[in-house]
Amino acid sequence: EYVRDEVHTNTIENFWSVLKRMLGGTYISVQPWHLAKYVEEEIFRYNERENQDAPRFVKALKGAEGKRLTYKALTGSNPTWRLKPGRKAIALKLRALKAFRKP
Repeated sequence: EYVRDEVHTNTIENFWSVLKRMLGGTYISVQPWHLAKYVEEEIFRYNERENQDAPRFVKALKGAEGKRLTYKALTGSNPTWRLKPGRKAIALKLRALKAFRKP
């Protein structure tokens, strides 16, 4: 079944195409542990694609109201951020990328 009412398989294919273009163009170096946030951002953009800039901006601001993200909370979730660049940090990053790419 390719179509049900107004839901098409082309819709999800279009979303994945836009997501891949965003990850390969706008955000070139995406860490696997932050991927969910990038996908959430693209979901918001895709769902709001028919709105004008002003209403979309107001909706984004209302969604951020009452929320606070500190630098400590952002960087504390993954200990590899605290490592100085070196062999161990590079090895951990490569291991995380390999785990992310496994089917």
